[in-house]
Amino acid sequence: MKGKETLPEKKNADKKRFMNYHMVEMKKILRDPILTGSILVIIAALALFIVYPLYNILKESFLTENNIITLKYYKEALSNTENIQVLKNTIVLGVFVGFVATAIAFLFAYADAFLKIRFKKIFNIVSILPIISPPFALAMSFIMLFGQRGIITHKLLGIQNANVYGFKGLAIVQILTFFPVAYLLLLGMLKQIDPSIEEAARNMGASRGQVFKTIILPLVKPGILNAFLLVFIQSVADFGNAMVIGGNYTTLSAQVYIQSMGNYDLKGGTALASVLLSISILMFVLQKYWIGNKSYVTVTGKPSRERNLIEENYIRIPIQTICVIITVFIIVLYGLIPIGSFVKVWGIDYTPTLKHYQYIADLGLKSIIDTTKFALISMPITGILGMVIAFLITRKKFIGRKAIEFTSLLAMAIPGTVIGMGYVLSYNKYPLMLTGTATIIVLSFVFRSMPVGIRSGIVSLQQIDPAIEEAAQDLGANTFKVFSSVTIPLIKSAFFSGLIYSFVRSMTALSAVIFLVSARYNMLTVEIMSQVDVGRVGVAAGYCTILITIVLVVVGIMKLLLSKLGIDTSQVKG
Repeated sequence: MKGKETLPEKKNADKKRFMNYHMVEMKKILRDPILTGSILVIIAALALFIVYPLYNILKESFLTENNIITLKYYKEALSNTENIQVLKNTIVLGVFVGFVATAIAFLFAYADAFLKIRFKKIFNIVSILPIISPPFALAMSFIMLFGQRGIITHKLLGIQNANVYGFKGLAIVQILTFFPVAYLLLLGMLKQIDPSIEEAARNMGASRGQVFKTIILPLVKPGILNAFLLVFIQSVADFGNAMVIGGNYTTLSAQVYIQSMGNYDLKGGTALASVLLSISILMFVLQKYWIGNKSYVTVTGKPSRERNLIEENYIRIPIQTICVIITVFIIVLYGLIPIGSFVKVWGIDYTPTLKHYQYIADLGLKSIIDTTKFALISMPITGILGMVIAFLITRKKFIGRKAIEFTSLLAMAIPGTVIGMGYVLSYNKYPLMLTGTATIIVLSFVFRSMPVGIRSGIVSLQQIDPAIEEAAQDLGANTFKVFSSVTIPLIKSAFFSGLIYSFVRSMTALSAVIFLVSARYNMLTVEIMSQVDVGRVGVAAGYCTILITIVLVVVGIMKLLLSKLGIDTSQVKG
């Protein structure tokens, strides 16, 4: 009929309007040299320091020495029975750790959000400890408790030659290390559920169990799946714990390092790195674009009022008991680190001594100074870069915006061993001869820590009406002025959270920098791991204690300064 559009015509009209809108937006951007320059710099940086290293790993694994495309290295790697077993080990460990850690995390989050119990503040301490300590700190403490000369196995139980290494030890350590990540995610979701829904069900005669099964669990199911995948990614990418306590139970992240650096088989190492990368990216895409988009309106809404916490003892006491036991165990494990640094020989001679700190003062100060210095240098770069990218993704419409978002957040999913190897392959020749320099270490810190700042920036910007920034632009402010004078003050909590996280993550980084350290620059975490390898547990514990102290002091100083500036530090995580 005349006057009515057919379906193809409507689609073409919508497509035309869409293209016209984007053309108008692109013209606005091109008229702003600061904005255009920022976008081009961001694209170049992401291409150079995220995409290019990954490209070089893939290229190295697919090309022979004569630059002929081949699948030879993949066939060799995946036909090797040892590597097949390593792949199985990695997936089995990831699934097991993901399942158990998510279950424990849900228990903690449920206790915190729904139950009237004491010790809730201690749960927050447990969630922070894995972030501010080296990635293998718990593995080291676990060996000090349950190893051949462990306090419990050797001293108390008299067990000779106790074997803490392998799947059991690695799984327990990973669960205790990674469950706080899932706990923080699930806690946020559970606290956002409107209590009126539960009360309506209770008023209609539903029991506590029925409310939990039919309301609470379905609402947070996407969050549980999300938490599982996050823990799975962390477990698969974990390098430090696998090297320290894995024993004969080798995982892909450790095998990549052993193959390339230990066996000097770079081609085989890149093939394994590509397999590891494929698993991590698949889980990342699944977590972000499928499960991450599944939520329910009632979860995203703000609760109408405070929840009446559960007081029934048959629910409260068992859950509180389990949470307290796990919490105390984790605190004991972390407490062993400073204790171990003050005894002569752990498991043999517990005489108090300062000799380990004397050793560090004589031979190890440079690695402490270098690590702290590089972390402080990378901190403002990471924070500003993260907020700029978050601003561009959230506030501007331009061709390539989605690609920038995906690539910048992708760094979160890339295992450290993969990105470390990629940097070595990419920057060991001119014009970017960066291998062995401080610059490459700082760059790895920046691009490994940046995604968290971007995510917090995006969340904060989505809660702010863009009309405020548009008003500033209408009054003649350019993009730089709007960003520095309007946007940053509005999202200052997210900005400073990114700064603090960047510093902490850089201080505790291991899997990427172990490929990048040199005779000139050695990092603290790499030094700690080398001390564990040669059996100097006291020295390693001393280094760990110093690292944690530096992190706490710097974060404390930053929060003090922020409070003096009138910024609410309770919103600044870290």
